[in-house]
Amino acid sequence: MSTCLRVATSSRTRGHVNNGWQTEKHPKPGIYFTGSRRSAYLPYNKEGKDVLKLLKKAFDQKLIFTVGTSRTTGKVTWNDIHHKTAIEGGPERYGYPDPDYLSRVREELKAKDIV
Repeated sequence: MSTCLRVATSSRTRGHVNNGWQTEKHPKPGIYFTGSRRSAYLPYNKEGKDVLKLLKKAFDQKLIFTVGTSRTTGKVTWNDIHHKTAIEGGPERYGYPDPDYLSRVREELKAKDIV
């Protein structure tokens, strides 16, 4: 979440988690994990910018990522707050169009007291 770039009609957010050791909050305390860099996309409009502010708040509170078993990597994973990692492809490919995405992600953030 350190940057937001305009990409055509969307904003791209980036998150980075450094390598480290799992804590008591993770599945295997004391075990080393490999960090990750992730990108996600939001519409470049008022609602997208509002959601970006909420996602930054969640990132600052360490709610965006966790260490766990990912379906694809077995490393750092998203933490129950869905992100669009593609501009196209629809919901089945984690992309747009997905007309309900912003309202869904707001609900996921609200469930974590991010409002």
